[in-house]
Amino acid sequence: MVKKNLLLSMVVLVAFTVGCTLFNKASREDINLELVDFHDFYVTDIHGDSFALSQFKGSKVMIVNVASKCGLTPQYEALEALYRRYSDQGFVIIGFPANNFMNQEPGTNEEILEFCTANFDVTFPMMSKISVLGEDQHPLYTWLTTKRFNGVSDSNVRWNFQKYLINEEGLLVGVAYPRERPDTERIIAWIEEGVVPGGF
Repeated sequence: MVKKNLLLSMVVLVAFTVGCTLFNKASREDINLELVDFHDFYVTDIHGDSFALSQFKGSKVMIVNVASKCGLTPQYEALEALYRRYSDQGFVIIGFPANNFMNQEPGTNEEILEFCTANFDVTFPMMSKISVLGEDQHPLYTWLTTKRFNGVSDSNVRWNFQKYLINEEGLLVGVAYPRERPDTERIIAWIEEGVVPGGF
């Protein structure tokens, strides 16, 4: 009788463990796919600390993949000016260094931070280097570029300094492709007046 009860307990335990594993797997897939909201993401800042995007609920956010050795690198200056102009009005820029295009961001996080601080006096939040496309694409960029997840539009990251625009509710509302400066009239209108920028 004791052996029978022990065997039954082991069967229940194995079934419970397998069930939990499958549930957790499904939960992780849900979190990485349709159930994710922009504000649910945690990323890693350039100092290696966890950085919750939920802190920007109620703010407009511009997400930019940046690089130090690109022909568009001077856009750092316009990005920083835009951030300083509107940061006290509920607007933030978040920079994500990425080395996906022609090896134009080869440095370490420390080297990247030193570069953008020394050359452009960057004060907007900078994150650790990630991949913005391909098999190792960061989950945030999978969300940004996939309509199935963001609910708005599919897009491709074409080059460095592509800008994704997120509204106060965490919804994707626009994209500015790399050669478009961050301070164009339509982006300013979005920041100041809430005019949906689009551009997909």
